Amino acid sequence: MEQEYLTFILSGEEFGVDILCVQEIRVLTTVTELPNKPDYLKGVINLRGVIIPIVDLRQRFGKDPLDYNDKTVTIILRSQNSVKPMVVGIIVDAVSEVYKFETANIRQPPALGNQIDSCFLKGIAAVEEKLIILLDTNTLLDQDELFSLEAENEEAELIG
Repeated sequence: MEQEYLTFILSGEEFGVDILCVQEIRVLTTVTELPNKPDYLKGVINLRGVIIPIVDLRQRFGKDPLDYNDKTVTIILRSQNSVKPMVVGIIVDAVSEVYKFETANIRQPPALGNQIDSCFLKGIAAVEEKLIILLDTNTLLDQDELFSLEAENEEAELIG
């Protein structure tokens, strides 16, 4: 079975998300900031009447923030879950291309220990000489997963 992925660049690495979850790709626009939020949550935008949280994926993955430029885009993702729908915008360095991968050709990510948040990893696919990290859109679009790690760290600091 084949599945299509939209790939994008983040810190020099290429990542892919299930194209069925991609609602649209937008140029970076001004976001409305929210008080008392994690750094990676840039704020919200109003997209045709729907309020959408905007996450800097580079910061969410624990990388240093980068100045945005004319290649920086927001990918609007919509979950396929009709029971608990979620729409979120992810800021990425640049959009790359669309690939079709056979499910059989997607390899499981290696066990990396507890230091790496692997809940977002679906697998790794090889295209010629490069590896593309495929993200699990179910956890990427799960508000508990997407917004959890930072809150847990802040709670631990308050308790400790």
